[in-house]
Amino acid sequence: MERYVRYSNTTRNFLTVLDSCLIWVAFHLAGFVVWHSWAIKTEVSFFFLTFVLLWWILAWQYANVYRLDRRITYGAKLRHLLKAFLVHGVLVVGTVLLLRVADASTRYLVAIYAFSVVGVVVGRFGVTLCYRAWLQHFSRQHNRFVIVGASQSGQDLYHYLTADDSASREFKGFFTDAPLPTSLRALRRGAVTDLISYCQSTPVDEIYYALPLDRHDLIEELSCYAEDHFLSFRIVPDYQGTVGKDVSVRFNDHLPILTVRHEPLGFRTNQALKRLFDLGFSLLVIVGLFPFILPVLALMIKLDSPGPVFFRQMRPGKRNKLFPCYKLRTMRTDHRQGELQATKADPRVTRVGRHLRKYNLDELPQFFNVLLGHMSVVGPRPNMVSQLEEYSKRSRTYQLRHAVTPGITGYAQVNGFRGETRAPNAMEKRVEYDLKYVENWSFVLDLQIIGKTVRNMVRGEENAY
Repeated sequence: MERYVRYSNTTRNFLTVLDSCLIWVAFHLAGFVVWHSWAIKTEVSFFFLTFVLLWWILAWQYANVYRLDRRITYGAKLRHLLKAFLVHGVLVVGTVLLLRVADASTRYLVAIYAFSVVGVVVGRFGVTLCYRAWLQHFSRQHNRFVIVGASQSGQDLYHYLTADDSASREFKGFFTDAPLPTSLRALRRGAVTDLISYCQSTPVDEIYYALPLDRHDLIEELSCYAEDHFLSFRIVPDYQGTVGKDVSVRFNDHLPILTVRHEPLGFRTNQALKRLFDLGFSLLVIVGLFPFILPVLALMIKLDSPGPVFFRQMRPGKRNKLFPCYKLRTMRTDHRQGELQATKADPRVTRVGRHLRKYNLDELPQFFNVLLGHMSVVGPRPNMVSQLEEYSKRSRTYQLRHAVTPGITGYAQVNGFRGETRAPNAMEKRVEYDLKYVENWSFVLDLQIIGKTVRNMVRGEENAY
């Protein structure tokens, strides 16, 4: 899964305006093809604003949509654009169906998307060609550089600079005391202490420092030498080597902020996008599905065993705050073992309950929890209070899964880690996948998890007891 990459705001702003203009032209062309008129009605203008706003949100979620450099191929660029438009179309069509917009013309929607996709793709490729031609023509010549350090930051920098659009860059070598990977070993020119003597005998324009930031004396020595000899000295911080953990960098305006854990859902824009999707999806299920399926399931539960249709249990949610989690009742009411995890062939589970659990139908009432803000459609599954207390003592990372809102389905569940946690490392694997979700969240990942969940519901879950 890709992490977010920050690119030039100027490039993004320019391409955002260009996209808006091209989509505006697409609306006019679609109107002419469908209604033989170039004019756009007032209600269509409102739809255009919604269409463009949603495109902006999605395009900003996919950093690669705004990449112009040669490190991304035209085929990859096309895939990213088409993926963004596909998600955009699903959301727009879903909203039209949910709101039952009577004036929505299928031909008009198809024409808009056809012209928009063609226009944006052609526009993006045209800008990319012009950008690369400009770089090739005006790039500074004789840009010779060395890298001090063999950290991951140094290796990433090497691959980044040597794959750049400018053909004038010339890499002179690594200077490091640590071993390099086999594929880069031939590029080592010496130890760190050999750098200055190398620069005195070989023309060098730039020195990139890619070692931990705590080596103050070395940084001072190299920066002074660079100033005295008219060289550019640049620092590529090796944060991982400095703090001993993976570090993510985000910008507040132009101020870099470092975090030792990547948290996409820490951004308010992502939180708002996820919450809007949760509200729309849960309303779609509640309004479109519940009136037909819940009465049938409720009748089956009542005929199978005495007791209420719904089951309510307090579960820990975001930041361990307890909330009432709703489910369809799948167990007998006389067992008095509410905090005991279900096992295979559990005698407490009713006949209907086994089928409800196998096909995940017992969790349908949790869409009300989503509507109330207790849960999300996708997220780490909320465990029982007793499990929170037990595993918090055994695993330091267990609490981190509670940094986000729990979900009806999750990344661990669709990868087979659900059901009993008595087996060795069962909970550890579940937590591992939950943390992968927390650190690599994206809107597309949520849609993939929902798709896998639906597929598993049709097939039936083997580990659902």
